[in-house]
Amino acid sequence: MSRKINKTGKILIVDDNEDVLQAAKIFLKRHFLQVDTEKNPGAIPALISNEQYDVILLDMNFTKDVSSGKEGFFWLDQILERDPSAVVIMITAYGDVDMAVKAIKEGATDFVLKPWNNEKLLATVMAAMKLRASRHEVNQLRSQQEIFNADINHKFQDIIGNSPSMHKVFETIEQVATTDANVLILGENGTGKEVIARAIHRHSRRAEKVFINVDLGAVTESLFESELFGHVKGSFTDAKQDRVGRFEAASGGTLFLDEIGNLSLPLQAKLLTALQNKRVTPVGSNKVIDVDVRFVCATNMPLYEMVQNNEFRQDLLYRINTIEIHLPSLRERIEDLEPLASHFLTIYSKKYNKSIHSISASAIKRMQKYQWPGNVRELQHAVERAVILSNKPTLQAEDFFFNAENSKQAGTQEELHIDQYDLEEVEKLLIRKVLKKHGGNISKAAGDLGLTRASLYRRLEKYDI
Repeated sequence: MSRKINKTGKILIVDDNEDVLQAAKIFLKRHFLQVDTEKNPGAIPALISNEQYDVILLDMNFTKDVSSGKEGFFWLDQILERDPSAVVIMITAYGDVDMAVKAIKEGATDFVLKPWNNEKLLATVMAAMKLRASRHEVNQLRSQQEIFNADINHKFQDIIGNSPSMHKVFETIEQVATTDANVLILGENGTGKEVIARAIHRHSRRAEKVFINVDLGAVTESLFESELFGHVKGSFTDAKQDRVGRFEAASGGTLFLDEIGNLSLPLQAKLLTALQNKRVTPVGSNKVIDVDVRFVCATNMPLYEMVQNNEFRQDLLYRINTIEIHLPSLRERIEDLEPLASHFLTIYSKKYNKSIHSISASAIKRMQKYQWPGNVRELQHAVERAVILSNKPTLQAEDFFFNAENSKQAGTQEELHIDQYDLEEVEKLLIRKVLKKHGGNISKAAGDLGLTRASLYRRLEKYDI
């Protein structure tokens, strides 16, 4: 029984001779995972923007310019401009060896002569594949070193943000972290309140001690005292052994009380007593335990309105908000969206073993028009979903799916009524409108539509526009 060969590698062959394309594809397909061919060199930009090829075989001469090699040099330059690490093998006739050598000086990796010997062609492409892998490894190591160096020089390396509102947050952290002042972090869901709490702890004098997180929204009324203050064996039905509460466990370090706005008034009273006295009594015990804890609390709820409505104790609010940090929503710091999205792309490309290295400008533009009600957490999930579903080296606008109700897209004078058209008619009408708006400028129209130029061209051809 023959042994199955695990083929790898993506090859692109660009030549105006159909016989050359067919012969090369038939032979190389036996050895490589994917072999694409193209007669028209004008398609090169679209091809390399939608696929990451390991090796590109490029003809020196095309039908419009039979022997000078100018077109070959032009397209070599176009490829290297878009991907400086691209590995290009020039295809040339026997009499053009000097020109092929010049191409190598211009950035080509090697050349093959027509007609070629199959074994020599294979050896050349295999060597080029190894070179591509080496370049990729060098680029990866360089990126890792840059990230490492940036981390060393960045005080808040796990918080991504360069907007004025985030700089204000960083300044507050620096000012309060080394004190033992209680901190209240306010912000919408998904803005990163726990990340900020951990940064405060890490920059405090308690950094070598524990950071304990308690989600008060998930603690039931009946188990509140047991979870926070501990219990002794036999104090209630399921108390089969002594248990240390979160207050005692966090002693010496930081206790992060998340979702504090979810507590009922009776539980707020119990919490206030523990915060004031810094002493707790385990359930079922008379023994009072002193605790040395720095408190950081957080909520997405309007505590000041809740105080006015007698839903939150004013004395508890004053106890926990010695310092307040207001975390901006993602829509309030939209300039941070691109670095955040790139950060998540790096994480999930590695997690799911995908060769996705960037997010297109049109995708970023579309993302910036979205309201992000779920903030950074929603962005994180959107990038993860896009990475899972995409097989392209660059995430495009169509890889992201958003709720139309949360889009800031401006309306047009003529409203689109979906029930009056099929989807293709709607898309065709929208493309016509945007092209008219930009006077036929493909780049601007594609940007407004959240498409790549190549995607828009395909639709123009499809709808005969």
